[in-house]
Amino acid sequence: MADVLGGAVDIGMVSRDISPEEEDQGAYWVAVTKDAVFPAVNEKNPVLADLLAKGVPQEIFKKIYITGEITTWGEVVGRPEVTDPIHVYTRSDAAGAPDVWAKYLGKKQENLLGIGVFGDPGIAEAVAKDPLGIGYNNLGYAYDAASGKPVAGLVMPPVDANNSGKAEADEVLETKARAREAVASGKYPSPPARALNLVTKGKPSGLLQDFILWALTDGQKFVDSAGYIALPQDLLNEGLQKIK
Repeated sequence: MADVLGGAVDIGMVSRDISPEEEDQGAYWVAVTKDAVFPAVNEKNPVLADLLAKGVPQEIFKKIYITGEITTWGEVVGRPEVTDPIHVYTRSDAAGAPDVWAKYLGKKQENLLGIGVFGDPGIAEAVAKDPLGIGYNNLGYAYDAASGKPVAGLVMPPVDANNSGKAEADEVLETKARAREAVASGKYPSPPARALNLVTKGKPSGLLQDFILWALTDGQKFVDSAGYIALPQDLLNEGLQKIK
């Protein structure tokens, strides 16, 4: 973002909201696609069956990642006899994924508890190797691009968005296609779903304007293969009006 405002480049991709202060400095943004962050646990998690049946509500994630009140996997699913500790992993580097995951929990990245691991691949690898681990990953790192299934060793526990105490069918994201559909339809909460914005210094014109117009029209056909999620038509129309 600083490069765009500082003039080093003419355009940049930003995976978070643009602040009013940045807009005052000349940042002009247009949403072109969506991404989402998904919680991940190990496929050998001691309460995996319970997690898949019940899902995990936002409040439980807060007590794991923000307050530290919940420290065992039994506490997550209401089974006090299970005392296996939760090994919490978070990102050590400033990035969009930890920013939006913290926003989902009502805080900022620096408030996230856990063992710091660098990068999306790093946190996925750490959880995949640790039966007691929990982490979070962007869509393209949570699911394998070739098979469409979770990355080897990982399972995405359902997010119990409606606090029903059970995982609804549209909350069980066993494949990348189901995860993409849940985000595109708005059934997956936002945050941790979020728009990705192309940002320029000032309203774009010329080739930059043409490129963004292409991204909002013909370029949308490449969104899925690039590992992202297409915007709904109403947001595409909004972006087209903003850029013209």
